[in-house]
Amino acid sequence: MTRLNGKVALVTGGRGGIGRAIVARFRRDGAEVYAADLAEGGSRPGAAPDDSRFLRLDVAREDAVVAAMGQVRADHGRLDILVNAAGIEIEKTIEHTTLEEWNRSFAVNVTGTFLTSKHALPLLRAAARSGAGASIINFGSYDGFIADPGLAAYCATKGAVHALTRAMACDHGPEGIRVNAICPGYIDTPMLQGFFEGDGSGGGGKTIDQLQQAVRDVHPLRTYGTPEDVANLVTWLASDEARYASGQLWVLDGGLSAQVQQMKL
Repeated sequence: MTRLNGKVALVTGGRGGIGRAIVARFRRDGAEVYAADLAEGGSRPGAAPDDSRFLRLDVAREDAVVAAMGQVRADHGRLDILVNAAGIEIEKTIEHTTLEEWNRSFAVNVTGTFLTSKHALPLLRAAARSGAGASIINFGSYDGFIADPGLAAYCATKGAVHALTRAMACDHGPEGIRVNAICPGYIDTPMLQGFFEGDGSGGGGKTIDQLQQAVRDVHPLRTYGTPEDVANLVTWLASDEARYASGQLWVLDGGLSAQVQQMKL
């Protein structure tokens, strides 16, 4: 399948759990891909290499974002797809979150999305002028609609990304640039495993295996997702098949947020 044949894509967080799966899927579908991240090993050092181009990028630094987009401009002169997958999670209530942690969460999750989108716009416009349109895919979360305990800053940032996505879709749709957000639930990534191990899980002395099974059981589909599940949806939204999809928050959570909260006796 070559759904993205000839398209140029940049994926922030491209060496993370979900980002790496998106990069791999984009390559299989024919795109030229830049994997942008803080380190080439990302959150999974030792993972099998791919043939994407790595860009070292701190999305919270405007000079770094400008340089990354300058590289794309020099290589291709356009950008068809921007995926804002870089993100961090802090497992604390507001009472225990420092101002530095709060600001860092917003710097990466929200300001990073703003900066990469802002400086990608001239390249995205160049792609849109070719007639095929361009696509920005942000990363929200089901935690931007409802909340897990102990994730106050993370929930706040994802709600902000949801609102920003809608605003960008309205502002830049007339230019041929579609903007959507993926809102994953529990996805099997290093971030999720860190959640199981951390205070935010509310483990109450349970083993990690017991916590993982409890999480599976609360889903109507009785499982949580994989990075490849997310990559499937991202790829469709990036493709011309999704030409009429914009301004939407695409929840991918195995039905978790569709059900009434279970009573805890």
